[in-house]
Amino acid sequence: VQLVESGGGLVQAGTSLKLSCTGSGFPGFTFDDYCTGWFRQLPGKEREPVACINVPGEEYDFLDSAKGRFTISRDNAKNTMYLQMNDVKPEDTAVYFCALTNRCGSRSGFWGQGTQVTVSS
Repeated sequence: VQLVESGGGLVQAGTSLKLSCTGSGFPGFTFDDYCTGWFRQLPGKEREPVACINVPGEEYDFLDSAKGRFTISRDNAKNTMYLQMNDVKPEDTAVYFCALTNRCGSRSGFWGQGTQVTVSS
């Protein structure tokens, strides 16, 4: 399974950014069978969960600081997940990873390579 993130970059505080993650794999591979989640790793910190959608489609937001600003979504037909980031702040600067797991918040599963998001003040 391969996950490829895109959409990161350098942006100014207060603006918006949309990350995408597209997956491919073995015949019959589909996002329908997995929890789809976003994690981030701040400089010098451990990787932390940001948001996740489980198999039935329920959403989980893990970051209080991102509630109301970040929105996770996915398109199973395209094997693609998204993270819409609005009103970004310098403290959102991190490497963002997408993941397919069997449980939201779990770190066991398939991972993308990460995309850098840098927010300037």
